Amino acid sequence: MMKKKSNHTKSLTNAAPKDARDCLRYFEKRRDEIVETIQRLVEIESPSDIKQAVDRLGTVVAGRFDAIGGKVKFHSAQKVGNHLQVDFSGHASGKPVLLLGHLDTVYRLGAISKMPCRVAEGRVWGPGVLDMKSGIALMLHALEALRTWHGNRLLRPITVLLVSDEEVGSESSRKITENLARQSAAVLVLEPAYGLKGAVKTARKGVGEYGIKITGKAAHSGLDFEKGESAVIELASQILAISNMVDLKRGITLNAGIVRGGTRSNVIPAEASAFIDVRVPTMKDAAAIDKKLRNLRPVNPHCKIEVLGAINRPPMERNAGIIGLYKKASHIAKELGWNLDEAAVGGGSDGNFTAALGIPTLDGLGAVGEGAHANHESVVIAELPRRAALLARLIETT
Repeated sequence: MMKKKSNHTKSLTNAAPKDARDCLRYFEKRRDEIVETIQRLVEIESPSDIKQAVDRLGTVVAGRFDAIGGKVKFHSAQKVGNHLQVDFSGHASGKPVLLLGHLDTVYRLGAISKMPCRVAEGRVWGPGVLDMKSGIALMLHALEALRTWHGNRLLRPITVLLVSDEEVGSESSRKITENLARQSAAVLVLEPAYGLKGAVKTARKGVGEYGIKITGKAAHSGLDFEKGESAVIELASQILAISNMVDLKRGITLNAGIVRGGTRSNVIPAEASAFIDVRVPTMKDAAAIDKKLRNLRPVNPHCKIEVLGAINRPPMERNAGIIGLYKKASHIAKELGWNLDEAAVGGGSDGNFTAALGIPTLDGLGAVGEGAHANHESVVIAELPRRAALLARLIETT
């Protein structure tokens, strides 16, 4: 790929910041440029299930990284968009820091016509602006600044990985993420911060999806009622048993989100099924719930039960590596003038995979805002400079 001159190179100074506050002032002066980048990315819709759309965004983002000196590589995928890897060399050798994020969004193609990208009320609004196109923009501007400060080269190697299927389970990209994480000193995840106070995420629940399939016996509900074995009634009993596995104090939840059964009202249903969302805070809990689900037995001995599925994202447990990164980020935030909180959240990210490998991982380093996956999704513009400054300083010191 040919090198292109960055659109913003002329506006950058070669002088490295003298301290953290100087770094913050640098990004405050470039706040409008960060907003402009976010808008451009949001306007390129990238639903997980439309490969061409995600690839279109990937090509644009690759061009931006290429323009600031990154070595671009695409990992081809068949059913989802191609996964974008960008490598930056550094003055020093050693393992790189991995910056992790995703290109895809949950919104259907055309959503931007109903919730157009706009700047109003001190925020940028639009589909995917918080989760997580603003995170991609922060990566771009932080790395651009670091290279400018250090003679068009970073102090240390950096790898960027932007996958195309995070919102649909990361099936295609998981091995790529894990392989790169194993080669990295640490992983910084640019998913959105937690809440309007901008907390980083030091723990995430593990996520699983299970399918419960019941097979009974069909019969005419008027002529041969007693000859039927209702799969729906059996499934209802199993859902009640599953609901008893919920332990809110321990953070264990199971939700029967999709339930199907029967063919007609005058037929005893021979088949029924449910899809169960599982959230667990620890691997120990994951193993225990998996065992309980697989040990479900029919209440009606004439019905059969089949359990499919598994935990597909391991929990991100708050361990020593995560705590160490959080303390470092908290110290940088204090230098920048604010207290950085931490949070444990129920949703999963690709940071779950890297943390489960034992690689120090810090999540929620992206933009501050609210409404992820909703029609009021937005990011707070005033928070963008200090998120960029935090990321830049963290890259330099990790």
